[in-house]
Amino acid sequence: MPRPAKGARLHKFKHRAHWYIRDTGQPDRSTGCTSRAEAEKALAAYIATRGRDGPANEPGNVTCGEVLAIYAEEYAPTVAAPERIGYAIEALLPFWSALKLSAVKGETCRRYVKWRDRSAGTTRRELGTLQAAINYAHREGYITAAPVVTLPDPPGRRERWLTRDEAARLLWAAYRGHKAKHIARFILIGLYTGTRKDAILRMGFEPNTVGGWFDLERGIMYRIGEHERQTKKRRTPAPIPRKLQAHLRRWRGEGCQWAVEYQGARIGDIKRGFAKAAQDAGLEKVSPHTLKHTAITWAMQRGVAKWEAAGFFSTSAETIEKVYGHHAPDFMESARDAMDGVSRR
Repeated sequence: MPRPAKGARLHKFKHRAHWYIRDTGQPDRSTGCTSRAEAEKALAAYIATRGRDGPANEPGNVTCGEVLAIYAEEYAPTVAAPERIGYAIEALLPFWSALKLSAVKGETCRRYVKWRDRSAGTTRRELGTLQAAINYAHREGYITAAPVVTLPDPPGRRERWLTRDEAARLLWAAYRGHKAKHIARFILIGLYTGTRKDAILRMGFEPNTVGGWFDLERGIMYRIGEHERQTKKRRTPAPIPRKLQAHLRRWRGEGCQWAVEYQGARIGDIKRGFAKAAQDAGLEKVSPHTLKHTAITWAMQRGVAKWEAAGFFSTSAETIEKVYGHHAPDFMESARDAMDGVSRR
């Protein structure tokens, strides 16, 4: 009568330093460990992955920190803005690093939101990065299952835009500042083109390796450089508004190499300078992104067609319709006429 299979177990050969794993029907394999305690861990990992083609592990055997590290090392370098993933991981690690993936559930995610004590938008983006890292590890065969991250409810859409009086006050406050005239330039470009902050700060007056540029000869602005990766935040070319072009030509004539520069050097960020100008202008809840909202809102109020606005502002027609459509002069006009008893046939 055959002996019953003993299953996977540790074995120590007399003249060998390492512990080995023996399993019925399988060749002996070294654990690479001389310590019994370490060999036990190797045996546990073997049992957890036995019968599978790859080295995938159970969520209970992998930490969130390990999954985030894999995501940072393998995936982040392939995206256009890896620093954004880095910022999120930096925020996630103090809380999640030592926790096993099996601990990822609604209660833990809500506890993270409370511990982080930041806006819903911020924690939602960070937890979204954790989910993306988990999904990547599962897709690449590192783990056998992908736990679901519970995200906080998305914040309400911010539709803060500037009136023309507020925009004038903001510009004057920036221009009046002794060291903030570059902020005034940033504001002008934002109001005239609705271009995102990062794209504006990378734009020069000649083709470059950093970002886009203003072709003053042809009157076209290129929001993305030839060697930059295109992202979900579209940056399509568009004609330069004539009034802005006059400012750009003057700045170029003064010897500027970059659209927004200080003492000849390109500005990396305008967060503090912009906040100071907004404070001096007496404006609340205003950020650099408010300029994009303002530019699109003004265009819609002037009756620009939605598809033209989508092309010029490098924003999808769906977003134009959903976020800014109510500013159009003919918004719900047919519904109003119907209620007034007016036929539009």
